[in-house]
Amino acid sequence: MSAHFDSLETRSVEERERWLAEALPAQIAHARKVAPYFAKLLAEVDPAQVTSRAALAKLPVTRKSDLTEMQLAHPPFGGLASTEPGAIGRIFASPGPIFDPEGTAPDWWRFARGMHAAGFRKGDLVYNTFAYTFTPAGFMVDGGARALGCAVFPAGGGNTEQQLAAIAALRPNAYVGTPSFLRILLEKADEVKSDVSSLRKAMVGAEALLPAVRQMFEDRGIATLQLYATADLGMIAYESPAREGWIVDEGVLVEIVRPGTGEPVPEGEVGEIVVTTFNPDYPLIRFATGDLSAVLPGSSPCGRTNLRIKGWMGRADQTVKVRGMFVRPSQVADVVRRHPEVTKARLVIDHDEKKNDRMVLRCETMAGGEALSQAVAASARDVIKLRTEVELAAPGSLPNDGKVIDDTRKFD
Repeated sequence: MSAHFDSLETRSVEERERWLAEALPAQIAHARKVAPYFAKLLAEVDPAQVTSRAALAKLPVTRKSDLTEMQLAHPPFGGLASTEPGAIGRIFASPGPIFDPEGTAPDWWRFARGMHAAGFRKGDLVYNTFAYTFTPAGFMVDGGARALGCAVFPAGGGNTEQQLAAIAALRPNAYVGTPSFLRILLEKADEVKSDVSSLRKAMVGAEALLPAVRQMFEDRGIATLQLYATADLGMIAYESPAREGWIVDEGVLVEIVRPGTGEPVPEGEVGEIVVTTFNPDYPLIRFATGDLSAVLPGSSPCGRTNLRIKGWMGRADQTVKVRGMFVRPSQVADVVRRHPEVTKARLVIDHDEKKNDRMVLRCETMAGGEALSQAVAASARDVIKLRTEVELAAPGSLPNDGKVIDDTRKFD
């Protein structure tokens, strides 16, 4: 029984980059052909020149936070999905509302790879507690499980006692869903003396897996790994038995960028997850998820060689309102671009002694002096349209948490 889904997972770095050099220009050309939004956005881009991650990083970012408005203007998918006949098999709705397409190819959401890493194999019975209605999560798991040769019980959520009766009768050995619902099932099973001992492995997502909860599952003999997926992109990354970060799926390219920009950050620095897919039906190019993470160095001890990220580390959308005006991370980035001496900045918002809003832009720099402080303050006034104090700080002194705007005000 192979530990890896296929040979793509163990490619050398050079092999993967050679593949990207061919796949990126082909996908960008395809996106311009089939998706009206990308035809316009990338009209001035020569796909043949986008043969590396560095070249890709020069293209504009499309933000998930803008999808609702885009889809209202150009229903149902904002012009981002293929318009070719037969490209779309199902349509889902996520909160927003945001409408998400599903194509007709097997395992369209690419879940089989991550489920294989979690130990799911042909002949398993997968107890799928993700919903099959409105959102695509249930179908994501269903497609991946069936591609692996697993049977699926489409349980959905809720109805705890009925769920326990089904588990006792069918004796599934694999669970997929949120960790909180698995915990509810196990605790209720203890209470009513229901047999759930058949469960031996789980893949969980959609919320944080706390160490104590994972240990509870492990103590019951349920090996538990995590997945990271979205309704727009499908599987993005997954845990392997090594449990050293989340391994990026082979069907996407992940960048970590400074929030509010499209600029990649150095390895280890927390930033926003931006994803490019190689999906022909929904060819998202540099799609900003709004989630924070950081790149881990090296490869996983499990032998998979793709990029690893630390996991979900919060949200990148840090827009706030100060003195009646919105202040965005992109504005902070615009200020920093005007001053090459500044390598990193963080806008801290608090209240002064009179409970008035106050902004302090803390800037990492090797330079110093009142002239730089005054110049940065003038740029901040020009860009943000509000008075901002400036504090210069030594390189490496700001927290590595992905925050560009830190709102510390208390409103109680």
